[in-house]
Amino acid sequence: MKNVKKIISAALITLFATSLIGCNMIEKTPEGIAKTEVAKVFDTKITKGQIEAQLPGVIKQLQTQYGANYTTNTDAMTELTTQKQKVLAGLINEEIITYKAKELKLVPSDAKLNAEINKQLLEIKKSLGTDAKYKAALTQAGVTEEALKARIKPSVIQDALKTETTKNVKVTDADAKAYYNANLALYSTKPNTIHLAHILVKTEAEAIAIKKRLDAGEDFAKLAKEKGTDGTKAAGGELGTFKFDDTSMDATFMAAAVKVPAGKVSTPVKTQFGYHLIKDVARTNYPAKKFEVVKAEVEKTLLAKNKETAWTAAMTKWTTQANVTKIDKNL
Repeated sequence: MKNVKKIISAALITLFATSLIGCNMIEKTPEGIAKTEVAKVFDTKITKGQIEAQLPGVIKQLQTQYGANYTTNTDAMTELTTQKQKVLAGLINEEIITYKAKELKLVPSDAKLNAEINKQLLEIKKSLGTDAKYKAALTQAGVTEEALKARIKPSVIQDALKTETTKNVKVTDADAKAYYNANLALYSTKPNTIHLAHILVKTEAEAIAIKKRLDAGEDFAKLAKEKGTDGTKAAGGELGTFKFDDTSMDATFMAAAVKVPAGKVSTPVKTQFGYHLIKDVARTNYPAKKFEVVKAEVEKTLLAKNKETAWTAAMTKWTTQANVTKIDKNL
């Protein structure tokens, strides 16, 4: 009798183990992997498959840069993980926006959605010039036209929700005048210009050490040639002359540069490239236009900023309400 019990017990253990193996095999099929949960928003699952659906273009770029065996390259896989996290962040926002739009009954009708999607699709085609270039762009991105339409749809819903959320945002005369006074350089009679030089290094510690030497009286150009790490070092860090609102330069860099007093050198400024010491070699400032002349422009600019602030606040509130959970290991 005891032998029979042992046989039954052994059979049950074998059956249980086999069932577990079976589950793992299902999990490891492409279909099972695609269904793997990577996040939850308002109790709605975001799956690995949704992430993967947006990665063909990224993978093509990685293959071009690192070769067919890009998965064996650490830098390539780090970049892929970064891109996956960006896609996930976008999908989380889309889920939050869709949930709130449905809750507030702001999702456009199918007819309006399709009309706006087709309108934006037409604008994309026009921007690319020819149908051939449009199709080439789709191929390069690794998406079909239907997939592109699907990506446009959330933005249409977002526009409807954002319009409703920010419709009561206003700009007072006092607000407009205060903004004008704080940003006179934006409304000069001619574009203000600034002649810049910089020293770019990898770490903040290096930048601080160089700044101390500059403050002690050492020559900027000499130190740029000695310590600089980019292509400007040979020319003593010379960058040239730019308008205050120049968009060809890094935005963080320019925002810091225009605040440097004439003839002075900034404290270390961190950008995507490293740490900069920025010298204002010379600048040309023109007088500002009268407030009355630019009032409408100021109000338009400030209204857009205030609406963006209101939208950001709303999204922050909704994100908290969404009780977002992420499972990064499943990415």
